[in-house]
Amino acid sequence: MNHRMESLVDWLLGDDPRQRVRAARCGLACGLMLYSAAGMTYLVLMGMAPPWPVAALVVVGLGGMAGFYAAIRSGANLRCADPSLTVPQMAFALAIGAVAYMLAGRGRGAVFPIMMVILMFGLYSLTPRQVRRLSLLALLLFGSAMALMVQLSPAIYRPEVEFAHFLVIAIMLPAVSMLAGQLSRLRDRLRSQKAELQDALARIQELAHRDELTGLANRRHMAALIEAERERCERLGGRLCLAVLDIDRFKRINDTHGHPTGDRVLGAFAKEAQAALRSTDVLARWGGEEFMLLMPDTPITAARLSVERLRTRVEAMRIEHGAGRDNAPLAFTLSAGVVELQRGERPVEAIARADRALYQAKQQGRNKVVSG
Repeated sequence: MNHRMESLVDWLLGDDPRQRVRAARCGLACGLMLYSAAGMTYLVLMGMAPPWPVAALVVVGLGGMAGFYAAIRSGANLRCADPSLTVPQMAFALAIGAVAYMLAGRGRGAVFPIMMVILMFGLYSLTPRQVRRLSLLALLLFGSAMALMVQLSPAIYRPEVEFAHFLVIAIMLPAVSMLAGQLSRLRDRLRSQKAELQDALARIQELAHRDELTGLANRRHMAALIEAERERCERLGGRLCLAVLDIDRFKRINDTHGHPTGDRVLGAFAKEAQAALRSTDVLARWGGEEFMLLMPDTPITAARLSVERLRTRVEAMRIEHGAGRDNAPLAFTLSAGVVELQRGERPVEAIARADRALYQAKQQGRNKVVSG
């Protein structure tokens, strides 16, 4: 039963989420028009409204709303500037309401609430200017209907009564416009807050995966990537290499030239490394001046050559760190330990081997690449 109901809803509203919302709103408007048609039929049965003009109005009203629904359901509305067709639907409904007022006779008071419902229908989606224009249209349509019926049927549409009705409309419609303005400002504020929240969440997510100084993956994200790549290699039989990279004598750089210079060194190294490595390799800031390099589908020989090329490029780098005559461009070097992850070996064990290889590189005088 539930499946049948879902299938029926999908058939009525379609699959596209935005079109479903538009079709649902149009369906609600169709329901309001059907309710109005039932009210006019009741007035006919009570002898207060002429049968054939009311029948014609019902056909035009329901047919027009069915046309709007068909335009939305078929996708023809997407060629319009306003795909929701809210303004045309409301203008059409107001015109039908004005004619209904002329036909309702002594029961015409029931038309006013429907007119207000029509205007309220667009408060949450239209701009204040659009609501003001529709309110002015309603005032002109109903004012014209009242003036015409005062001339055609003064016994029922008495001038003093119609003038009072017109004053009521003239008071209510500006109130609707003011409410539309307040809702529009509230909508804009909520939209701005939502955008700010989305930006903040994106920033938090970025910080959760990226090192803020270098823009590289951070330690937590890299650990997850290593584990995922290890599982892939275990499943498909690939080869995976890891390298621990360390900038030599980085503490001396900070102590001698200051932490801002040290930060520039880290940033420059990250940029140079990303330019030198393959697109499939992943470099992360592992901590302080230490970096972790993930090289998928790479045997140990190729991995060592790749890191050796990076070491050579780093050795040739120079960092500007001051404006004085004695502040020559700063040079620095890199030491690295490279290992290939063995089948059944945990990442933490492979990283420990890479750390030991890095220690050997330091012991051999730095600016070295050692495989473990």
